[in-house]
Amino acid sequence: MRITLPGSAHIDAVLSHADATSPLAGPGFDPLISRSWKRCIEDYGLDPAKPAPPRFVPRQVLLDHQDQADELLNVARAGVEQLYRHIAELGYVVLLTDSRGITVQFLGHPDDESAHRKTGLYLGADWSEDHAGTCAVGTCIKEQQALTCHHRDHFSAHHISLTCTAVPIFNPQGQLLAVLDISALHSPPSKDSQTFALQLVRQYARMIEDAYFLRRYRDQYILCLDSSREFVLINRHYLLAMAEDGSLLAANTAGRQLLAQCGLELPLRPSALAPRVGVEQLFDCELADILGIPYASADHVRAFRTHRQNALYFAALMEPRRAAPTATAPSSEAPRCALDELADDDPLMRKMLARAKRLCDEPLNVLLNGETGTGKERLARALHDSSRRARAPFVAINCAAVPESLIESELFGYQPGTFTGARSKGMRGLIQQADGGTLFLDEIGDMPLHLQTRLLRVLAEQEVMPLGAEKPVKVDIRVIAASHRDLRQMIDAGQFREDLFYRLNGAILRLPALRERADKGYLIEKVFAELSEQRQRPARIRGDAMSALLGYAWPGNIRELRNVLQYALATCEGAEITAADLPEECLQGVGARQPEAPAPVLEVATGDPGAQLVETLRRHRWNVSAAARELGLSRPTVYRWMKVYDIVPPNAQG
Repeated sequence: MRITLPGSAHIDAVLSHADATSPLAGPGFDPLISRSWKRCIEDYGLDPAKPAPPRFVPRQVLLDHQDQADELLNVARAGVEQLYRHIAELGYVVLLTDSRGITVQFLGHPDDESAHRKTGLYLGADWSEDHAGTCAVGTCIKEQQALTCHHRDHFSAHHISLTCTAVPIFNPQGQLLAVLDISALHSPPSKDSQTFALQLVRQYARMIEDAYFLRRYRDQYILCLDSSREFVLINRHYLLAMAEDGSLLAANTAGRQLLAQCGLELPLRPSALAPRVGVEQLFDCELADILGIPYASADHVRAFRTHRQNALYFAALMEPRRAAPTATAPSSEAPRCALDELADDDPLMRKMLARAKRLCDEPLNVLLNGETGTGKERLARALHDSSRRARAPFVAINCAAVPESLIESELFGYQPGTFTGARSKGMRGLIQQADGGTLFLDEIGDMPLHLQTRLLRVLAEQEVMPLGAEKPVKVDIRVIAASHRDLRQMIDAGQFREDLFYRLNGAILRLPALRERADKGYLIEKVFAELSEQRQRPARIRGDAMSALLGYAWPGNIRELRNVLQYALATCEGAEITAADLPEECLQGVGARQPEAPAPVLEVATGDPGAQLVETLRRHRWNVSAAARELGLSRPTVYRWMKVYDIVPPNAQG
């Protein structure tokens, strides 16, 4: 009796394929797979009957590979995460490998981690063809072509359950830079089922390649070409980097193909000895025509024809990134506004800051809204520093952090002998200390109601009455208040005075959450530079760490970012922060759950707010900290409301 082992038919097919006379070697069989099978047997000496288990490089070796791919990882992160969001629900994972087949970035569902490790679909896996046999990544590297390696296309019987699609990514000189791959543990039997997968991975590989190109040549002219005028500014299919004298320096894959069609080839390494390839050799034009593209028409696009084929292309020109001009005379140099330091290119922030600049010297109080940790105090200080009050005091108080018994004396001050324990000479309150400048009231929603009434008088009369005083004291202050809570809801709930609200919100500025901002990279670098300078310890953030930081949801916003970077600086061994130096929660990647909006605070639409507070406390077994987190309140505020509604924990009842 003949016993057929699992995968034996596949093994027989692979071995017979090594024979050039085999019918498998004839027309109809994928030539990429055919050549790879032959290499596996003849060049690598692999045996399909003895499948090698997945090979993972040691951690330090992986870090070395990630370090060498640092710039690519920085650029590719957004594309890899976006691709994963498209295919995650279909059971695929995403791998980004370097040119040697080592997986330097991986995204997959955590529930399938064991199966992914078992098959090698994981970070640090070696997918080079001479070890793994015919596979999408390894064969893509050898052939430098996109392909799908589906089920029994794989050389090793260990991989025949997988379907993998890989596309090469090239550097601006046309050399293989990386491979983008999506793979699934299970899929339909037909290879045709992966046609869309191949197109999708091609699209994202091109996006990553072009983003890398634009980053590398941002200090040069970049000529963007397309066969359509309407899409040249969006599609930018062909990219050519150009020096000021019109010499072509590099091109993306499509650009190199266009040059080849026109009989032109760029040197692998531009040098003084390499033959010059000028843009005028490609198009029937003068250099001045190219440099004049931004001014040639209303849409900043111009049409050119190639010399050899007389083909029509539409061109747009990206000018080099240039350093900000320096003023020749210090006296003519405009001072940089403190508000400009708070953001880079985030549209929401830029719009808000433009409004803030117009409000700097207006006689209006300002109300700042935003989640906890978004930088409301820093914005308040920047408003102060950018105004005519900049040389006067900036006084800040967190209404949620000061015990209720002290808020009144802290704000309004007191006369000598007003109460037991008071200073013998009395004390000027924070309102008086801010005279001529700015008073910043953080978490204004936590201010007790009776003090809200006194603050309203200060704002209306511009005078303060210290405790124990007989006469009010005139003050000139601007108030900037902030809250992460919905003050309108608090007004409806009877927790905040409506007249005080309208005194405070002469203008409202909203700070977006860190997860909503497009300039997260700028903020990370800025905060990191500040912390490094404070520690007097120069350091840098490596690409894998930056990818993790950019992909994290940041529920604690900028405050949490500062804590994470302080932790990384304190624990890293050298002068470089890697992903291994970050707290574990920052390594959850694209799958990290986005925080929800804060729950409404003590809603009264469905009943008594005191009853809601009791219900929340009971649900958390009278754990005040847990209840405070759910309600979006500080612990002192919860205790304050417990006192207002006479709520006593069961274990404290006599």
